[in-house]
Order: sequence, then C-alpha cells, then structure tokens
Amino acid sequence: AFFYGAMVRRKNTLATIMQSFIIVALVSVIWVLWGYSLAFGPDKGSFIGGLEWFGMRNVGGDPGPYAASIPHLAYMIFQGMFAVITPALITGAFAERMRFGTFLVFVTIWVTIVYAPIAHWVWGGGWLGKLGALDFAGGTVVHISSGMAALAAALVVGRRLGYGNDPMEPHDVTMTLLGTAILWFGWFGFNGGSALASGALATAAFVATHCGAAGGAVAWLLVDWLFKQKPTALGFASGAVAGLVAITPASGYVGPLSAFVIGAVAGIVCSWVVSWRARAGIDDALDAFGVHGVGGTLGALLTGVFASAWINPAIAGNEGLIHGGFRLIVTQLVAVVAVAAYTFLMSFIVLKAVDLTIGLRVPDEEEKMGLDLTEHGESAYSA
Repeated sequence: AFFYGAMVRRKNTLATIMQSFIIVALVSVIWVLWGYSLAFGPDKGSFIGGLEWFGMRNVGGDPGPYAASIPHLAYMIFQGMFAVITPALITGAFAERMRFGTFLVFVTIWVTIVYAPIAHWVWGGGWLGKLGALDFAGGTVVHISSGMAALAAALVVGRRLGYGNDPMEPHDVTMTLLGTAILWFGWFGFNGGSALASGALATAAFVATHCGAAGGAVAWLLVDWLFKQKPTALGFASGAVAGLVAITPASGYVGPLSAFVIGAVAGIVCSWVVSWRARAGIDDALDAFGVHGVGGTLGALLTGVFASAWINPAIAGNEGLIHGGFRLIVTQLVAVVAVAAYTFLMSFIVLKAVDLTIGLRVPDEEEKMGLDLTEHGESAYSA
C-alpha cells in the first residue's frame, strides 16, 4: 500500500492504497469460502483441488496434509497471505485508471481461476510439484503470476491519459522508502515462515532473504549511478524489492553468497527491463512486470542453478547446476513457461471479458480529476 501509493500522483494516492487494503478483506473472504480448497484441497487431475474444504469444512486445529508442524488452520491462514499479496502486486500495472468496482470483480475471478490452480500445481499436489519444480516461497506462484497478469493488464487497459507527455513521477519517495522498509521486514515472514517451523531451514531462508534484498538494492543503485549519474532513492527501493522477489523461490535452498548473486542479477536485469518497458511505451505504471515478473523468472531459473542439499537436505538428488544437477534447471524452465503462459492467457481473457461487459477504465474526466475524489469521494491530503 505505501510502496505503491507513494509512487502515483497525489490525486490517486488514496485510491491506490485502498486497492491493497480491500484485497486483504476481499481475498480473505474468497480464500475461506473456496479459494483455499481449490488451491490445496484433495487433488483433481493434478490441476486443481476439490471443494471438500469449502468454507473451512474439515480444516481445524489438527495438523493438515501439508504441515505436520502446525495446525491445518494455521497453514490455511498463512497461505492466505500469499493469496492476498499476489493480486495486490498486479495493481501496480493499472494504477490511476481502473474502476474500483471493476477491480473487485477482476480480483475475484482472477484469484479463483488463475491463482488457485497455479498454487495447486506447485504447492498443492499438482503436476509441477510432482515434476520436481522448486518454489520455496512464491517465485512462480506469486511473482511470475502477478507479473504476467500485470503485463496483460497494461496492454488491455491501455496507457494513462497524458502518458509520455505529462509528468508522472512519484509524489512522495520518502513514503516509498517506508513501504520498502515494511516489505523488507515483512518478507522475512514471507520466506522464513515457509519453512513452517522455527529452525535451521527457517534461519537459512531468513538470511538468504536479507542477502538477496541487499544484493538487489546495491546493484540497482550502482546501475542508476552509472547511467543516470545519480544514486537514486527510488532505484535503491526498486532494487531491494527486485532482490526480494528473486530470492523468494530460492530462499530455502541457497546460502548467503548465492543469495547475494541472485539479488544482484535481479537488480541489474530488472533495472534494464524497466528502462526498456518505458522506451517501448508500455504503461505498466509501477513496473509490476519489470520487477515481479522478471525478478520471479530469474529467481526460479537461478534456483535451478544454485539449489543445494547442504542447505535443504529434502532436495538431495534434485540439486542445482553448480552442484552437479542438470534435471532441475530444465524442470524450473518448464515451470516458468507453464505459469507465465497460463497466467498471461487467462488474465488477458478475463480482462477483455470484464472490459466488454462492465468496462475497465474510469471516464477520461474522472481520470483527469483523480481517482481519490471520483471513486472514493475523499482525498489523501487536505492541501
């Protein structure tokens, strides 16, 4: 909310923050009713879960099938956080121009037919998990899916009015840095918590997460310094998030040095993609694709390079390339391509269908006035 809300123009601050907050509530309702059951319920053809757990039926305090160390209900709500953050990331692509009501419809459909199946493929007993794909905390499930949906949204929704001509710089970079700090800290729970217990694996994931963020922040900052002649605060913040994104799938499988490398690669490559996107005229307003789609892809593929059984003994025989494993990099590539293709296609279809029925964008006059007033009747700032 703060990271994205600070990067839009003042007149759209509250509307952008509201998108993140309403997702916490809306997706929680979806998750408890049917989302968790579709994602993690009894497997149906390696593609989707069944509805046996609809409305939390048979989900209680006993350990569930995915986590012997914690109650099933605790695992459900922890996974609910992943379901919440994923569509929240997509909002960066269509910031400052989508109808609030349409946005709610899109999120409801997208979580049901895009997020839930992908989560099942990787974590819920689906075909990618059976294939041996590794995704410790969401490189494919969260970041590639949100990034590819963001690219589809940027293309379908279209550019903001005045894009390329009017100034559209972040209105408060200090708040972006506050958002970065909260994300950096929160990511320890995101990745370390995926160990599902407090111990050696959680510690390894925690340390790798920090090193990935640091590597990404330093790399992007140096790229800005080299090519823009200034070490920008926005570059630092973007690099930290890119590093966090890239280390996410690898965090429970790599050591600190590998994490630095993964983060630094993401900082450099994501910075280049963001610059390319701007030159190409694609209005992914807050670079959800450039940071999350590309960062998640890099992280998933580099997991296939650096994953080590020394960090996580559970992957013995399925290690990364530098540890003598050759199959994993192919498996990771299959996972990346499958998730990216499915997400982009389904997101594109959903966005087109919603646009043709209820319309995606606010009217031009309302976009010029800003979504804070026209969609919510409030303003983020009194003056």
